Amino acid sequence: MITFHRIACVQAGKMGAAMAFAHEIVAYLKDVQQLQVEIAIPVGGNPNRIAWSSRYADLAALEVATEKMLKDTKYQQLVAKSADCLISGATRDSIWRHA
Repeated sequence: MITFHRIACVQAGKMGAAMAFAHEIVAYLKDVQQLQVEIAIPVGGNPNRIAWSSRYADLAALEVATEKMLKDTKYQQLVAKSADCLISGATRDSIWRHA
């Protein structure tokens, strides 16, 4: 089992817009790509962050899903909307293998 996390930094005063964007992306991925993605916000540390988390059977399944997203024009248009609320270049991804 693989868990993928994407953590983005939110611009000051834009958490509401970032949460709306996060929910829009999750709904799209669920409806169009049948992916189950969860949204999380920090309890401690820097409060201006938002995270998406999803699980895959293996790295190959993650790669297939990622490739599908990269080729999806509508998804790319939705991602572009984040420019108003997320800090460019401050997004971090991590991939975890379950032991």
